[in-house]
Amino acid sequence: MQIEISPGVLKDLAYMITLHKKAGAPNPFDNVPDLVAYILASVADGSRRPGAWERSMLEAMGLVAECPEHQEYRANYGPPTDN
Repeated sequence: MQIEISPGVLKDLAYMITLHKKAGAPNPFDNVPDLVAYILASVADGSRRPGAWERSMLEAMGLVAECPEHQEYRANYGPPTDN
């Protein structure tokens, strides 16, 4: 999968990396691809874990579906499966 990032957003993400290297950060990254991967993993975690800190980020962005299924905890990524 490839993700297209606008030049302005890419520039700001690169600046975040520069600041991490210059001043440190609680969760520093060395490059933009690793930062983006972490951000996307956080979005996925917020989707499957209603009580997680990541969920509040999704709620603030309007990314939580208005249905009971999106309020249920899922131990794994993707839709729930019958075991």
